[in-house]
Amino acid sequence: MQVCEGRGWRLEHDPARCPFAVLIGGGESEGAWAIELTSAEARALRSAVGRLLEQHRALVPSLLEEEAISLELEVPCAGGALWLGLQGDRQRWSLRFVLSPGPAGRAVEGGWDGAASAALAAALAALALEPRADSR
Repeated sequence: MQVCEGRGWRLEHDPARCPFAVLIGGGESEGAWAIELTSAEARALRSAVGRLLEQHRALVPSLLEEEAISLELEVPCAGGALWLGLQGDRQRWSLRFVLSPGPAGRAVEGGWDGAASAALAAALAALALEPRADSR
């Protein structure tokens, strides 16, 4: 089992837990939230975060110091869709996501502030999520 956490975010990976091998969370104290994801959903989230960060890095040189940016991406995910948004400026940004269910799924919405977003993105990128025959 792998557990990564910091102020305003949490990421756990336990490949032995099927079908929900990954737990992500955010917020502080009373505003805290968490959701379990399948490995397929976690891979989609990791990929989408990576794509948004690549887009952000590509745009940073053309942004003015005080200029804000908002990027969005929607990808298919486990019979439904995953929407991800990045909002911020050249140096600080926050992430939000919405997982829309497939026919028999569940929906969730969450997000992280600037410091938590960067830390969670790094932890997601380092997470070993191998495809499994039983993942959705």
